[in-house]
Amino acid sequence: MDTKLSKSAQRVQHILEKKGFYFNVLELPESTRTAQDAAEAVDCSLSQIAKSIIFKNAATNRPILAVVSGANRADVSKLTDLVNGTVENVDADYVRRRTGFAIGGVSPVGHTEDVQTFIDEDLLAFDEIWAAAGTPNTLFMLHSDDLIVLTGGTVVNLKE
Repeated sequence: MDTKLSKSAQRVQHILEKKGFYFNVLELPESTRTAQDAAEAVDCSLSQIAKSIIFKNAATNRPILAVVSGANRADVSKLTDLVNGTVENVDADYVRRRTGFAIGGVSPVGHTEDVQTFIDEDLLAFDEIWAAAGTPNTLFMLHSDDLIVLTGGTVVNLKE
């Protein structure tokens, strides 16, 4: 594990290694807060960015993670159907408390509590994708099939 990484990025790197994956978390000098910023930082297509967006199940208050292609918007009505309940947007405080990450740096792995995860099927069109690694300027490259293994997520059509 690279001790030069920030604490949140180190946590993501540790989780990746603990799960048997040796993807390297990269801490970049520029912001990767938005999908467009991330794509430009690593010179990939916007569609190859795996955006981690947190919602909540209104009935249970349980966090829901939608990992969506950077070129897509998550369809909340589709998520609502998937969880058989109302799905709501959340604020930055909820995201930080429930995942341990700030908005703009939410990783698909390493949350402080269990999250129900759904993966945008469009991400599987790519061999390599990029995901946030705990801060608004950290990313890691992974194989799209590995995203399923890492998160235990369900692959669905999430595109709005």
